[in-house]
Amino acid sequence: MALPSSVFTQRQILLFWLPLAASWALMSAEGPILQAAIARLPEMQTQIAAFGIVTSLEITIESPVIMLLATSTALATGWRNYQTLRRFMIWLNTLVTLEAILVAFTPLYGIIVQRIMGIPAEIAAAARPGMMIMTFWSAAIGLRRFQQGVLIRHGQTRWVGYGTSVRLFSSAGTGITLAIWTRLPGVHAGSIALMAGVVAEASFIAYAVRPTLRRIKAGGESGSADKLSFWDVVQYHAPLAATSLLTLLAQPMISAGLARMPYPEENLAAWPIIWGLLFLFRSPAYALPEAVIALASERRLRQSMRIFCWRVGASTSAALGLFTVTPLLALYLRYFAGLPERLARFVIPGMALALAIPLINAIHSWFRGLLMAGRRTGFIYWGMGINLIVTGLLIFAGVLIGAPGAATAAVALTVSFLVEIYYLRSKASPE
Repeated sequence: MALPSSVFTQRQILLFWLPLAASWALMSAEGPILQAAIARLPEMQTQIAAFGIVTSLEITIESPVIMLLATSTALATGWRNYQTLRRFMIWLNTLVTLEAILVAFTPLYGIIVQRIMGIPAEIAAAARPGMMIMTFWSAAIGLRRFQQGVLIRHGQTRWVGYGTSVRLFSSAGTGITLAIWTRLPGVHAGSIALMAGVVAEASFIAYAVRPTLRRIKAGGESGSADKLSFWDVVQYHAPLAATSLLTLLAQPMISAGLARMPYPEENLAAWPIIWGLLFLFRSPAYALPEAVIALASERRLRQSMRIFCWRVGASTSAALGLFTVTPLLALYLRYFAGLPERLARFVIPGMALALAIPLINAIHSWFRGLLMAGRRTGFIYWGMGINLIVTGLLIFAGVLIGAPGAATAAVALTVSFLVEIYYLRSKASPE
């Protein structure tokens, strides 16, 4: 019996989206696995806190290249456009690598981490070698996300999931091996593992995209309604890069706030655990914007895509709730993360106050995807600016009243995303 068209389109969307969601899910598992390895090494609390500082800073540095995934998904419509995008990617990768070198190897590190963020000296010193090890992290991410966008644009989403499997196997295997067989500090082991993972994935994607590139080249400009200049790419990508930077500034801002709240070292050690778990449950929503960009241009799929986003958000928030309110969270913290009970007491309230975040993330992805598909990326930038202001105000209020650190951060994330969604909804036109 033939399926109703609404069911059929939901199935189409699921098949297109599923490899992207699998990629994000695998990527989200990377942090908890490496944190669990570090938790079993000497100076566990200091090393986990320092590793959290390394990852938050490195992700902030890479912020200009993160949205290359959306940019290439939206714009890689023909061979000439691909070549223009590739030149832009190389230029951007060079800039972020220079930035990473300046932060890791010059006095700028002390200014940012100790003076501005207020991170305790012991944690700051433990984190710096990790920054040095990960100097070329952003360039590898930029190459990988650019080529992944090309694959998504041309319907080859399965390779994205395969690539992330390569990354997880490489990073987790390296981290676990170093933790068992060497005497390296936890930050060193974790940073080497992260670099091994992204280099392996970038290499795999560069190989996997070659048949697609041959087809694009053979097809010339077929399917391309416009010819991009370098400046066109800059104009499209700049608001997304600025948005990504603002998004990622939230993590150093939260870390700076936690360092000034009661029990700073405990909160700085607990927050990466909370963030890693939230990333795991939010990962299906992170895969939605590219699906919206690729599919929402077909008006018959737009309503089905909106419904699909809501279903993804509701199911992942429900899964997070089940994980948090049952003994699963306590078992995870004790046996997988290896946290002592004194640190688990800082994690559990933060998780309980973040239950709505996966649903909020899915709705947020729907509106962002619509705006990116319509090439109205400037509104995304302003929305994230509003988000960051609200986050900063709530964190600052938490510092003033001496509120519990991890719980305050979870509330700040929830409220700031709700405010941003209200703004994006007023600018997007889903109908």
